[in-house]
Amino acid sequence: MNIMNKIRLALAAAVLSFSTATTALAQAPLKIGYTSVEYVLSQMPESKQIESDLKAYSTQLEAQLKSKYSDYQAKAEAYQKGASTMTEVVRADKEKELTGLQTSIQEFQRSADQSLQQKQQTLLKPALDKLQKTIDAVAEENGYTYVLNSDGASPVLLHGPKEGDISDLVLKKMGVTPGAAAKASPAVAPAATPATPANTTKTKTKTKK
Repeated sequence: MNIMNKIRLALAAAVLSFSTATTALAQAPLKIGYTSVEYVLSQMPESKQIESDLKAYSTQLEAQLKSKYSDYQAKAEAYQKGASTMTEVVRADKEKELTGLQTSIQEFQRSADQSLQQKQQTLLKPALDKLQKTIDAVAEENGYTYVLNSDGASPVLLHGPKEGDISDLVLKKMGVTPGAAAKASPAVAPAATPATPANTTKTKTKTKK
């Protein structure tokens, strides 16, 4: 089971869900626009580097987990082969060591989950900051009082006219040519740390009676 398979661009949706044009006059008619944060991020050149860096970090975590599991597996096999000739004290010590290794692997996976999510947030922040500033600028230049985010399972925007979509205006403001598709896949695909090695948490040792 991949421990990062639920990671999405919830951060981007939360951070940019509601942006106010700072120079809008109170007397001016209310003008509301909307954008797809995921679409804009996917079109930004930074997205490829973010995805590459996140994948590299995930690969490092995977290598560490595999190393831990290889160590556990080697010691578990050695125990199974020699258990019958071990004294009760040695056998108990080996079993304790194997249990400790299992716990270590489980704790590492939980830590990797948090670490990878934090890494994703760190990598996304500069792009999100840039996007926020650009949205503010586009809103000011085009007279939008509010800008909503149309992404997410529960988007802020439930309905809106096509002319209210400022996504392409934001991209053009950043010097990016909008893609042909109205919607694109997220800028950074959820990175997955390795699945739990088979039988890691199921291996049980038995004390010979």
